[in-house]
Amino acid sequence: MKKIIPNINFKNCKEALDYYKEIFGGEIKNLQKSDNTPGFEGQEGKIIHVELHINDQCILYLVDAMGDSAESGNMDLILELDSEEEINKLYKALSKDGTIKFELQKTFWGAQHAIITDCFGVTWGLNYMLQ
Repeated sequence: MKKIIPNINFKNCKEALDYYKEIFGGEIKNLQKSDNTPGFEGQEGKIIHVELHINDQCILYLVDAMGDSAESGNMDLILELDSEEEINKLYKALSKDGTIKFELQKTFWGAQHAIITDCFGVTWGLNYMLQ
């Protein structure tokens, strides 16, 4: 495993991003919007991923919460993984007693990715960047 990154959901991601940038400083990177992105039809104008790089060791991922019941401030943990073997092992173990929110699959950003809520209610994003 390379690192664990908090992924925080907001009702207004742009507003939260501006707020945290003002407080922590840093650099905004990898801003991706839902517009014309497969799987996000009906969610136009939403931020589906943005990173606030406070420094080399402190990075926050932020995203607009989707859907009517979405709450601001909910957080998932993203595991940036080292291998296909590792992502498959963790996917199998976490999904055994958990709930799959996003099936393990290749993504438009060049990774294998899955999202699982474990038996304790913690949501894990599993991500392995393909070579």
